[in-house]
Amino acid sequence: VMKLNPQQAPLYGDSVITVQLTEEDKVEDDVVFYLVFTGSTVQHCTSTRKINPGSLETISPGHDCCETVKVALCASREGHPVLVVAEESFQFVQDEAYDAAQFLATCAGNQQALNFTRFLDRSRPPAADVDFLDEKVALAFRHLKLPAEWNVLGADQSLTENIPRETLMHFAVRLGLLRLTWFLLQQPGGRGALSIHNNEGATPVSLALERGYQKLHQLLTE
Repeated sequence: VMKLNPQQAPLYGDSVITVQLTEEDKVEDDVVFYLVFTGSTVQHCTSTRKINPGSLETISPGHDCCETVKVALCASREGHPVLVVAEESFQFVQDEAYDAAQFLATCAGNQQALNFTRFLDRSRPPAADVDFLDEKVALAFRHLKLPAEWNVLGADQSLTENIPRETLMHFAVRLGLLRLTWFLLQQPGGRGALSIHNNEGATPVSLALERGYQKLHQLLTE
């Protein structure tokens, strides 16, 4: 028996899981433990780090769908066969960051939705929350299965560059989301978005400057 804490992780992975071992599985120095996550269509293997004799730590993998998977704790020792020491179930879930990334991906060209994100900005969240949001939403965005034709500027590419409008890039820069901005820059339409003015005549670049986001401004001008 082993205890996993927490017993669930977001689909995009990258969160810390602690594995509590039972008395008889206390870690001997020459034993290497790893976890095998078995879902309905994919399997992941993660290495572990020993925190103390009774517990290990691992980083959850990203998974392809929301479901309960089987987790096997395997022990390997040189010259011995690999043993499955314990099994436990684990759940992959869609969290708020994933929902947020999905929402943002679908509202790429939608002016009403993007204006709503401007309204959100007026209640400036504290810096720590912004950093947390940035990290989680950028991770979730990377994990989304975006359609092949997805574009930072939305599906309707016929819009010429000089129509003033709000873009996803304005949103990311306005909130100071460095990781999300970096991700968007690498997507189709990302660079084009940098020169688009909104109704106040601000580009993502001028917004970064105006808000005093030095790192962000440097990223966008380089």
